[in-house]
Amino acid sequence: MTSKVTEESLGYEQARDELIEVVRRLEAGGTTLEESLALWERGEELAKVCRRWLDGARARLDAALAEEEGTVVDAGGDGE
Repeated sequence: MTSKVTEESLGYEQARDELIEVVRRLEAGGTTLEESLALWERGEELAKVCRRWLDGARARLDAALAEEEGTVVDAGGDGE
């Protein structure tokens, strides 16, 4: 599979598109158990990349909204 450096350099759309392809291949079947496990593991990695991007986007939105309201929100939190 890909290295950690490559994973971290993936943009959200790239990771999402690759994840869609992984899911499509798993749903289509026809792969060996070993191939299926490798695809599953890659899918998990890609899902984590997507989640990090989405969490970062949420933090940025929360911070921008808080700035508009004149309050400070912890960028590491969920804003709730």
